[in-house]
Amino acid sequence: MAGRRTPGSEEMSYVYDHHIDTDVTVQLSDCDRQDAQAVFDALDHVYRLEDMSAPGPKAASAPAPTVWMATFDTAGGRREDAGPVHLSGQVGALLTGGYHAVEEVEKTLAAAFAVQSTESVSGDQETEARLLLASR
Repeated sequence: MAGRRTPGSEEMSYVYDHHIDTDVTVQLSDCDRQDAQAVFDALDHVYRLEDMSAPGPKAASAPAPTVWMATFDTAGGRREDAGPVHLSGQVGALLTGGYHAVEEVEKTLAAAFAVQSTESVSGDQETEARLLLASR
């Protein structure tokens, strides 16, 4: 029947739309495990960690991973201040998500790290920001 919704479809639509607007995927590159964890920990103090992809323990002969990835929900979390965080070197960060959510994550990162914006690409519903993070 046209126009008829299944039970729960409005709630599912809300959840889907809500996470599109508030989730930010953070991809880190050119860094070691400790620096990636330091960045993710700083974000986890403010936002709710939704998902994280991290490789298992390194094998002696395996090359270091090139990308660390996590998704944070900017609508939820502890909202604790993330003070300055030490990194052993520069970390490349790629943020992807809704405009407001990416902007919010950039501000949070700027409170914890020295941030240099290298590129921003905007789409219809999402934006992408490339940053270089370093210790203050």
